[in-house]
Amino acid sequence: MKELSKLVVKSLYKSFGDFKVLNDFNLTVERGEFVTFLGPSGCGKSTALNCICGLLQITSGEILVDDKVIDNGKGICVPAEKRGFGIVFQNYALFPHMNVSENIAFGLKLKKLPKDEIDRRVKEAVNIVHLQGFESKYPGQLSGGQQQRVAIARSIILQPILLMLDEPLSNLDAKLRTEMRYELKALHERLQIASIYVTHDQSEALALSDKIVVLKRGLVMQIGAPKDVFERPMNIFVADFMGFKNFWQGKIVSMKEEGGAVEIRLDINGKEFVSHRDYAPGEAPKLEKLRRAYKNGDPVETAIRPDAFELNAGAYAENIISARTELVAYSGSSNDISAAAENGLKLDARLESKAHAGGAGSETLTLHVPPEKVYVLVREEADGNE
Repeated sequence: MKELSKLVVKSLYKSFGDFKVLNDFNLTVERGEFVTFLGPSGCGKSTALNCICGLLQITSGEILVDDKVIDNGKGICVPAEKRGFGIVFQNYALFPHMNVSENIAFGLKLKKLPKDEIDRRVKEAVNIVHLQGFESKYPGQLSGGQQQRVAIARSIILQPILLMLDEPLSNLDAKLRTEMRYELKALHERLQIASIYVTHDQSEALALSDKIVVLKRGLVMQIGAPKDVFERPMNIFVADFMGFKNFWQGKIVSMKEEGGAVEIRLDINGKEFVSHRDYAPGEAPKLEKLRRAYKNGDPVETAIRPDAFELNAGAYAENIISARTELVAYSGSSNDISAAAENGLKLDARLESKAHAGGAGSETLTLHVPPEKVYVLVREEADGNE
């Protein structure tokens, strides 16, 4: 089976009339890599996937597979069926009058392969997606998760060089989505097919991906490993999408750098906070971006995750804040708390249930935020590809 060494998308633009859906989209997918396009509805993630797979022709730019141009928005556009990609759609697109084996075999029959080879490859695909015993069932007799496996098997049986999945879990209930997420992860680790996955669910992106591409209105906001995007968002949009709640405006009092470590002291509504971040050697561009963006006295936006707050902060000398609870919502292992801080800020915190009983009335909490969990965000106008 032929393997993809590298897919490269260069300065891709896609417009429908005067409406620009993708704006200078750049991407590299390496051999065996699982890449997720993440963002809200209408951000351009499905359009990007459809451009790459050939269902939409690009307006301008280039798409290359192993250094060969397959679409340049002008004279070159390799048809979708000749790109060697496998596609799994949101609605699965199974043939209701065909059983599982017939649905899976459909593409091979179009290629007019010998019957014994089709039977062998169907059996292999059925085993890979764990559908043994369901070969004679029809789509209407299957659960949503089983239908999804049939759709995946129908794609991988064609031995694609790139597997593309457009929100394949969105029609499943919450429990089944979680189960199928891990099945997809295990399947990718077994097959090692380069994959592009589209979702609006950050938990799916974090669990499945080697690389996440966060999109907003056709622009790439950040590209990075799941841990990097989750823990080190580049801007307010990414931080908000990845679960930050406390966006507090302040100003920089001082900024000190030693090696790759940066300590920033902040004045937020008259209260001092300290942000400390260690930049790895590979993060030099981010560090330079921060240097260019800010100087002492500049206004700044900060972000703190709800689960960054710690209760009983008496042992700490910095980043301590008192807040009076206004709303407490029990969510199993934690309590989600909305509170009014002493300096007038609104605060959202998530505290472990065993640490905070979550009474019905208001109470004053003394909270601590570790300096490494106070994030200074680069201004929105600096958004774009890294």
